[in-house]
Amino acid sequence: MSHDDFVKHIKSCVDQSSSELEDQFKAFCERCSYITINQDAGDDSFVELGKRMESFIEGDEAQNRHFYMALPPNIYVAVSEQLRRNCYSEKGNSQVIIEKPFGHDLESSVELHKKLEANWKESEIFRIDHYLGKEMVKNILTLRFGNPMFGALWDCNHIDNVQISMTEDIGTEGRGGYFDDVGIIRDVMQN
Repeated sequence: MSHDDFVKHIKSCVDQSSSELEDQFKAFCERCSYITINQDAGDDSFVELGKRMESFIEGDEAQNRHFYMALPPNIYVAVSEQLRRNCYSEKGNSQVIIEKPFGHDLESSVELHKKLEANWKESEIFRIDHYLGKEMVKNILTLRFGNPMFGALWDCNHIDNVQISMTEDIGTEGRGGYFDDVGIIRDVMQN
């Protein structure tokens, strides 16, 4: 995907029905940037990414950088090393955000942590599950009846229906190897 294709995709998802919204959206798109990274090509893509991020700095300002790695676990370490080498902010904060799974058992999790720790401080490593809202959804009745405000609004007079869906509309195209390693049950079924 090119940067122009990325901006076209953003535009297709946003209502720009008024000239005021159109102007705001144009300003927003000017702040958006898209770059394709080829992790297998060595540092070249990451050098380009580092230069792109540097181009956003005005004067001597600090720049905080957060790298969200929704990647197959087998490339976490290599990508994080390249990010540290080529894209680390010396004047601001840099963090890597690693989406689950963080290893497939305790041993592999500890091994991954040790490898990441070689380049990143513990305070710069965040491990998350992209489905953090699961407990809220499971406890929606508790939320309704435990909170008088919601109890008054969430009844048959104000809500026609409730739908909870997993809205991933893509299949496993290109991710078969990932699911072979991680397993579809471990990745998706708990959601």
